Amino acid sequence: MITFKPFGVAALLLELAEHPDTELPSRIARLGERIRQRFGAAVTDLVAGWTSLLVHYDPLQLTLAEVQAGLEPLLADWPGAAQAGEGGRLHEVPTLYAGPDLAEVAERCGLSEAEVIARHCGRDYQVGAIGFMPGFAFLGELDERLALPRRSTPRTAVPAGSLAIAERQTAVYPQASPGGWNLIGRCLWTVFDARAEPPCLLTPGDRVRFVPVDEAAFRAQGGQP
Repeated sequence: MITFKPFGVAALLLELAEHPDTELPSRIARLGERIRQRFGAAVTDLVAGWTSLLVHYDPLQLTLAEVQAGLEPLLADWPGAAQAGEGGRLHEVPTLYAGPDLAEVAERCGLSEAEVIARHCGRDYQVGAIGFMPGFAFLGELDERLALPRRSTPRTAVPAGSLAIAERQTAVYPQASPGGWNLIGRCLWTVFDARAEPPCLLTPGDRVRFVPVDEAAFRAQGGQP
């Protein structure tokens, strides 16, 4: 059941599902496209989550009641109104699987390091949400054999480009920061650039594929293991 919740002065939160699934990000992305087509510049921003979409609007152009009335026809046959397909853009990311937690992850999962790598890179991931810090994309869904909780003691510094896993999600740290996820590799990838337009490379509904490379290839492409 879809619920509408006023959110602040000029936003409406659409709660579209109770639980996340692998098809929701692309469906929510398609719904966002339809909303922009319907409202044009009167909708100033859309913020997608795993199961929700936050619609920001210009209160000088629209009232809350007008936004909700305009959304209802778009959601009349949800999720059929936004059929899932191949998703958004596909990003292939050169990845050196050699993170400081790789051996521990393998041991805790009852797998070899090679099996951890094969399971992690053996599927495409969808961007479900952007959060935590600018450009930090929550990617799902991780192989259930690799599902581990966050570290009990977070690190005070995680290098930019670190590939991490936690629960059923994986992510790449876009910049150096503290963090508590399990680090299993390094990526050659600029996920966020404040000088670019748009600054964030990824949007919800996009897909990400991690491509293993060896240390020599990683260094040759400018990476620092």
